[in-house]
Parts: sequence; structure tokens; C-alpha cells
Amino acid sequence: MQASRIFIVGSGVVGEATGNGFLAAGHEVTFIDTSVPRIRELWGRGLDARAELDLGAERDSFVFLTLPTPNQGSAYDLAAFTAGTTTVGAALATAPAHHTVVVRSTVPPGTTEDLVGPLLQRASGKTAGAGFGLAANPEFLRAASAAHDFTHPWMTVIASRDPHTQTRLRDLLAPFGGDLRTFDDPTEAEFIKCAHNIYNATKISFWNEMWLVARQLGLPLDPLAATVARSAEASTNPDYGIRGGAPYGGACLPKDTRGFLGLAATLGVDMPLLRAVVTTNDRLTAVMNSEVEGVTQHAAQQAVVDAGQT
Repeated sequence: MQASRIFIVGSGVVGEATGNGFLAAGHEVTFIDTSVPRIRELWGRGLDARAELDLGAERDSFVFLTLPTPNQGSAYDLAAFTAGTTTVGAALATAPAHHTVVVRSTVPPGTTEDLVGPLLQRASGKTAGAGFGLAANPEFLRAASAAHDFTHPWMTVIASRDPHTQTRLRDLLAPFGGDLRTFDDPTEAEFIKCAHNIYNATKISFWNEMWLVARQLGLPLDPLAATVARSAEASTNPDYGIRGGAPYGGACLPKDTRGFLGLAATLGVDMPLLRAVVTTNDRLTAVMNSEVEGVTQHAAQQAVVDAGQT
């Protein structure tokens, strides 16, 4: 594959791992950052780092947005992300070539099309799709092993409304291997990344709740959790439990979730996550029963109407 021209806007953990991974694969990479000490640090390692993005004399390139999106209370703080995106839009305004902007930061679903696209269009005077490519490619990197995770991905997600942009990104990322999945709506890719992180956080909190109970029972959790990680179908079957709108039922799950809550209470251990699991399932069961009842009533009413017409 021909070497691509790549700009990494934001050189934190994600940006550095992304840029270095592309460099190792033979691509031409430039890091863009507003921090002078950071730029000098990258220079010291022999990397091309600049304070400003200039696309005026560049051939077709990829511009990866790897800007910080920290939380502020219960919301994402997109101030730095918005500023960086606007800078990219200004660079696109004087760019004769067709460049592809790729959102790699973790952002709220809808950000690529509702924020990034309009900001780029306003700053550049160009239209997404025609004047520049726009896509989402969320990262799945762990801070402790980001470099390895980029070069050996287990999952790569690409999303763009433009088939040509999808193809360009597939050609760029497919050589790294792993399961590569393509979507037409960038919001889907953004949702995947958010759900990915939240699922990981939930699993950690689940086992921490179980650790509190195990400690009260005098049990060592680590070997028990390692066994459940192999015995539970939810851990070994990727399709288990992922169909939305289907509450759990049967003889075991309702009984054991409620029963274990009672056991924990007798040990003086509060399990808010498990309690939320039961509450969520009860609520969804009520919603589904209500919808089924509504469909049944509608069918009965329609049958009466049909009978009157025959």
C-alpha cells in the first residue's frame, strides 16, 4: 500500500500511539499540538511536531482528531475538542486537495455530524463529502498498552456517510488486522465506543461488589471470579444478552438476583449495582408487558372493525 500523509491533532496518549503506529507502518506522520513543551519533547524523539496545521501544500491526507474530551460533572467538556476542530476547518479553507477528517476521540453520540461537520464547514467554507471527507474511527486503546493495542487491534470501527471515505479508511487500517466493522452513521461508531467503556466500568464495579460480599464470607475472590469468567455464558458467548428489549426471566436469574441481594443485606453489604439490575429488569418487563397488552387490544379492536365490514 502507498504511504499516506497523516496529521495527528492532539498528541496525548491516544494521539501518540496512533501517530507512532502509523509511522511504524511506513506512513508520513505529523503531530499537531498547542503545547510547546510537548512539541519539543516530540522533537527530541525525532518526530515531526508542529504548533499549527497547514494543509495548503499537502496532497490528500488524513487528519485524525485525538483531542481531549474530559468530563465536567455529568457532561463531556468539548471545549478543547471544539477549538481543535475549528483550527482544522480553517486549515481546510486554503487546502486545494481533498482531506479526510477522522474523529478518533471519545465523544458523545452525534458529535461527528452535529458538531464536527458544521464546525468544519463553517470554518472552511466547504461541504462535508464534497469538499472534505468526514468519518468516525473510535480508539480502543488501554493507557498501559496503547502502542501495542494500536498495532494489534482486536476491533476497528469505521463510520462515514461517504462510501469513498469508508474505503480509504479501510485501506489504511485493514493491514493492522483484527475485526474491522464498517457503519454508515458516525453516531453508531460513537455509541459503540461509549458503550464499550461503560460496559468495562460496569464489569469492574460488578466484581468489586462481589468482592465486598466474598470478603464478608471469608472467601478469596480472585480464583472464584476467574472461574466464573469461564463458566458464565455472558462471558464466553459474545451474543448472550445483547438483544435489546428482552428482559431476563426463567427460573434462575430472577430468583438468584433477588436472593443474593437478601444474602448481602444479612452480611451488612449494600449492592446498589445488583439492586439496579433487578430494578431495570422489572421496569423493562413492565414496559414490554404494556406494549404487548397494547398490541393485543389493538388487534382485538381491529378484529371487531373487520367483522363489521364483512
